[in-house]
Amino acid sequence: MAPAVTIDVVEPTTLPHKGGVPVGNGKLRANGGVETADGKWKDFTFHPIRESQVARAMARRYFNDLDTYAESDIVIVGAGSCGLSTAYTLAKARPDLKIAIIEASVSPGGGAWLGGQLFSAMVMRKPADKFLSDLGIPFEDEGAYVVVKHAALFTSTLLSKVLAFPNVKLFNATSVEDLITRRDESGGIRIAGVVTNWTLVAMHHDDQSCMDPSTINAPVIISTTGHDGPFGAFSVKRLVSMQALEKLGGMRGLDMNTAEDAIVKGTREIVPGLIVGGMELSEVDGANRMGPTFGAMALSGVKAAEEALAVFELRQKQNAI
Repeated sequence: MAPAVTIDVVEPTTLPHKGGVPVGNGKLRANGGVETADGKWKDFTFHPIRESQVARAMARRYFNDLDTYAESDIVIVGAGSCGLSTAYTLAKARPDLKIAIIEASVSPGGGAWLGGQLFSAMVMRKPADKFLSDLGIPFEDEGAYVVVKHAALFTSTLLSKVLAFPNVKLFNATSVEDLITRRDESGGIRIAGVVTNWTLVAMHHDDQSCMDPSTINAPVIISTTGHDGPFGAFSVKRLVSMQALEKLGGMRGLDMNTAEDAIVKGTREIVPGLIVGGMELSEVDGANRMGPTFGAMALSGVKAAEEALAVFELRQKQNAI
């Protein structure tokens, strides 16, 4: 029989760097985990705080982030499996760059919280297992492919590592409403940033008065918004409407073997300043749908990061950032 779990509420802790003020009524000490406090919770209390302190702590940091990342080095649109893989690769390779991630949903991760059809296991074909190993995510080796026991393990691990980088800021519940454009040397369009708004505001432009957006400038934008949908394929659809692309190829039917190779190989700069990866690319190239296999999402992100660094360094040499 397993030993009983014990939790002790010990005496209040005095922290010298807090001016000697007791922090709460003590701290918890657990043996093995939380099961019961055995009646010792009755005197527990958190450190007192005013509600305004909470409001200021959040607002001050958020608006400081808006100020800091208004000029970014790289902006990633979409925090699904491809966008997060891109951010991880970039931030690990270049801790000196300011990387902003814009995600329309409250919860990042896109469709990678489940493996497919509400099934939990995530399948990745080799060699995407190397990316899992780099993240430290365990998997079962099935020969040509590997299986992570729950897609949420992959997504949460990747997300936590991305958010831990000091040079990355995720703006979730935020939509990209448009692209900032410039004319390049040849007279064509170059993408120079994104136009942003809170998603709940963006959803109500038709029934509310004018609610103008904000902006983020960056020499390199990476769009990974997924296949066509309410927020999917946004950047490439906008390229068509501004006549920077003639038309979209439209995603074809499911063919895993064809689709995954095509997405990774096709990840590239579509117009100057805009790199497209993941399933958004399938709408440009008329690539096949891949369905519930995620290796191409991760490795498209790795390639998008490499492409982005090449474009960024070129822009630096041209003194056009």
